[in-house]
Amino acid sequence: MTERSDTGTMTGRYVDGNSLAGPMRELFAVDVTAADGRCASCGFDAPVATLLVFDHGPGLVARCPNCTEVVLRLVRSPDSAWLDLRGVVCLRLPIPPDGPATV
Repeated sequence: MTERSDTGTMTGRYVDGNSLAGPMRELFAVDVTAADGRCASCGFDAPVATLLVFDHGPGLVARCPNCTEVVLRLVRSPDSAWLDLRGVVCLRLPIPPDGPATV
């Protein structure tokens, strides 16, 4: 753990982003279309499966079914994927009760 106090804007202890590997792997091992998402534009809560997906471009663009603002973008190349979730305030992902516990 590292403590940063040189700027006065950040206090307390933190670890680097590698600590997210386990918890994120657990989250994205589930069917994300079953997750509930909240639109950053209008606040509409609905399953990802209800998004309006436009797939006739170089990637996928998903829009809110309530206000039609862009919620997410997904672009794939042979060796990478870019996921832009700036239109989502949060995702609530269902996790099976027998899954590993994380904090």
